Amino acid sequence: MPIPRTLLEQIKQIIPPLNGTLHKGQSGRVGVLGGALDYTGAPFFAAMSALRFGADLSHVICSPTAAGAIKSFSPDLIVHPILREDSSPGDVKPELNSLLSRLHVLIIGPGLGREPYMQNFAKLALTLARERGMFLVLDADALLLVGKELDLIKGYRRAVLTPNVVEFTRLSENVGVDPSTPPDKRAEVISRELGGVAILQKGAKDIIAIDTTGESADTEKSLLKDEPKEKTKEVVEVDVEGGLKRCGGQGDILSGAVGTFLAFGKCYEDGAFGDSKIAASRMPLLAAVAGSIVTRHTSRLAFQKQGRGLVTQDMLGEIGTSFSEVFGEDSQGGDRGKL
Repeated sequence: MPIPRTLLEQIKQIIPPLNGTLHKGQSGRVGVLGGALDYTGAPFFAAMSALRFGADLSHVICSPTAAGAIKSFSPDLIVHPILREDSSPGDVKPELNSLLSRLHVLIIGPGLGREPYMQNFAKLALTLARERGMFLVLDADALLLVGKELDLIKGYRRAVLTPNVVEFTRLSENVGVDPSTPPDKRAEVISRELGGVAILQKGAKDIIAIDTTGESADTEKSLLKDEPKEKTKEVVEVDVEGGLKRCGGQGDILSGAVGTFLAFGKCYEDGAFGDSKIAASRMPLLAAVAGSIVTRHTSRLAFQKQGRGLVTQDMLGEIGTSFSEVFGEDSQGGDRGKL
C-alpha cells in the first residue's frame, strides 16, 4: 500500500533546513532514558541514531553502572549517570526535571531493564514529561511499565508506542483487545482504548495507527493547543523493503528515528523554521511514519553491504545515505560535498 503523497510532503516540511539559518539546538535535542548494568548498547544506538538522523544534541540518562560503557562508545553523546539504585525518585526528581527542560523529546525504554529502581525512575520521567507536555517515545521495557499501569499514558496524544511482536501481543492483552479482532486492526483498537496514543506496530510491515474516537481521549492533558475537537482515525501501513536480517538493535535505531522526527516537529511547532501550518497533533503520526520508512530503508542498505554478517553498528553508517534517498538530497543540505 503506497504511503499517501500528502503525508510524505508534510514529513518533509518538518525536517529542519540545512541552510545556515538555524543555531545549535534548533534541529532537535533528544533524550534517551535507559541503560542499566546489563544494557548499554540499546541506549547508545537510540541516542547515536538520533544524531545520525540529524538531531543537534543527544542525551542519555542512565544508571552509573552503564555510564562508563556508553561514554566510551562515543564522545558525541552527553551522558547523565543520575539513576542510582540507592536513590529514590524523590532524590532524582529535581535533576531529572532540570534535564527534561532542556529537551524536545524523551525516549524511554532502550536498555531500561526490569529492575524495580529503573522502572520507578521511568515512571517518574514519564510523569514529569507529561506535565511538561513533551513528546514521548516508549519502547522495550517502558512498554512493560505502561502495560501494567495504562493510566500512565492513556489519553496522552503526544506519545508514540513502538512495540515489537511480543510486546504488541502483551499490550493487546493489557488493553483488552478482543482476540477475534483481525491482526491488521488491532493497532487502531489499542490506540482507541488508550485515548488516541500513536501505535507503531513493528513487523513484516509496520502499522501506524491513531484513533481518537474512543471515550479515553484526554484533550485536556494532551496539552495540544491546536488539537481538533472532532474525532479522528488514521492508519498507515509502511511496507518499505528492509534488510533480510533483523538485528536486535534495529528497534533502538527506530526509537531514535521516531524521537528525532518528534524533536523536529517540536522545533517546527516552536517556530524555529517552517510556516507553522501543520498542526502539532499531526507530529506523532508523521514521526512514526517517517521513522519507520527511513529505518527500514537503512536496514536494507546495510544488509546489501554486510549480508548475514550485518550488526546494528553497520546501520549507523548508512543513515545519512538512507535519509537522502528517502527524503531527497535537499534534506541533506543539497550542496553537500561542494566547495
